Amino acid sequence: MQVSIIMKNDLENHFTIGAEYYHPNFVKVIEKINASSHQVKPLGQICELITDGDHGAMQYEKNGILFLLSESIKEGYIDLSVKRYISNDRHNKLKRSQLKQDDVVLTKTGVYYGKSAVIPGGFPQANTSAHVGVLKVIKNIVNPYYLSTFFNSKYGYLQLRRRGIKVSRPEIKLIEFDDIKIVLLDMNFQMIIEKIVKESIELIKKSNNLYNEAEGLLLNEVGLGNWNGRGEPFFIKTYLDVEKVKRIDAEYFQPKYENLINIIKKYTNGYDSLDNIVKITKCIEVGSNEYQESGIPFIRVSNLLTIEISDNNLIFISENLYEKLKRFQPKKNEILLSKDATPGIAHHLDKGPEKMILSGGILRLKIKDKRLNEETLTLILNSIIVQQQVERDSGGSVIEHWRVDQVKNTLIPLINEKINQEICNNIRKSFINCDWEYRAV
Repeated sequence: MQVSIIMKNDLENHFTIGAEYYHPNFVKVIEKINASSHQVKPLGQICELITDGDHGAMQYEKNGILFLLSESIKEGYIDLSVKRYISNDRHNKLKRSQLKQDDVVLTKTGVYYGKSAVIPGGFPQANTSAHVGVLKVIKNIVNPYYLSTFFNSKYGYLQLRRRGIKVSRPEIKLIEFDDIKIVLLDMNFQMIIEKIVKESIELIKKSNNLYNEAEGLLLNEVGLGNWNGRGEPFFIKTYLDVEKVKRIDAEYFQPKYENLINIIKKYTNGYDSLDNIVKITKCIEVGSNEYQESGIPFIRVSNLLTIEISDNNLIFISENLYEKLKRFQPKKNEILLSKDATPGIAHHLDKGPEKMILSGGILRLKIKDKRLNEETLTLILNSIIVQQQVERDSGGSVIEHWRVDQVKNTLIPLINEKINQEICNNIRKSFINCDWEYRAV
C-alpha cells in the first residue's frame, strides 16, 4: 500500500482535498517540477485566455462550420475522421468558443481527458464543445506546440489527470487550470519541439493516405466502394426470419446488413467464415483485486487501438501472476480483436510484443489459412465489411457484446493474391511512417 502524508499547510488548493489528489505518483511529479532548475510558471500566467467550448445543446447540420469533438483530439494532433457541423449563424453566436490558429485544445471531461493538440495553420473554421478546453497562449513566453507536448508528457498529463478525479464523472473545471505548473525551457528548444511535432503530423497524414488507399483497394475489389450503409425507415420480416436467428430487435434486420452480406457472398474470389481462417484464443480476467500500479501490463479493451496498444489508464499485474498466466501472452503476428465494450477493434502485432496479459474482452487470432495475410485481414476486420457485421450482431443490448460464436461466423472475403499484396505493401508503408511519428513526438 502506498501512503502520502500531507500537512494542512501543504494543501495545494481548496478544490480537492481527497486522498487520490495526493497520490504519490502525483506528488512526485510536482516535487520534480518544483526542483527544476528551469523557470516554472502557473498556466494562468502564460495564457491570454483559458476557456472551453459551448455548454448548450447542439443541433448538428449536414454541412457548415466544423464542430470539433473531444474524441478528435489526440496526443499531438487532431483526427478529423469523424466530423460534425453547426450552422454559420450558430458559430457566429458562439464567439467565445471559436477556434483560431495556434490555440491549444485539450480534452477536459470523459474517460480520455487530458489529451492535447494545437490548432494548425490552414485548419477550417471551427467551434467546439464544453468537453474541450481552449488555451490562447502568450507566444513570447511559451510556444503552443511546446505547451501541448508538455501536457502530453507525464509532467503535464499527470497534473491534468489529478484534477479530473471526481466522485462521479471525470472533469477538469476551468477554475482548476490556472495553477497547473509549466516548466518553461529555452525558447530555441521550444521551437525544436514545434518542428518535430509538425513533421510528425505530416507523417501521420502520409500514413493515413496510404491506409486509406489500402482500404479503397479493398472495398473496390469487394464491390463496396460506393456502399452507403444507410438504414431503411421501415421493412417487413416474417416470423421464420425471427425464429432463425433468435432475435426480435428491428435493428438486426435492417436491409443494409443483408445487402452487405449478399455483396460479400457474390465476391468473385470467394469468402469464408473467420473461424476457418484463424485460430481463435480466448483471454482471461484476473479480477480487480490483482490490479497494481506497476508490474506487467494488463491490457483491456480501452487500451486497444487499431494502430497501437495505448498506455492511457494502463493497469498492471504482478510478475508472479504473469508467470502463472504467461500462456495468455500474445505473440508476434497475432491479431488482437475486441469483443466487449467496444467490439470489433483489430490490432496486428507485427513485432514481438513485450510482456503483457490480455483481458477477457480481447481475442487472439492466429492465421491458419494463408489465403490472407495478417495486414489484409486486420484491414478487413477494421473496415465496414466486418464493422457492419459487428454492429448487427452486438446491437440490442445495454452493453455491447460480440459473442465468440458470432465472431467465428463473421464472413470474410478472400481477397485475390495481387490485391492482397498491394494492400499489404500500403499497410506496411503506412505503419513505418506511424512508428517514426510516435518515436519523434
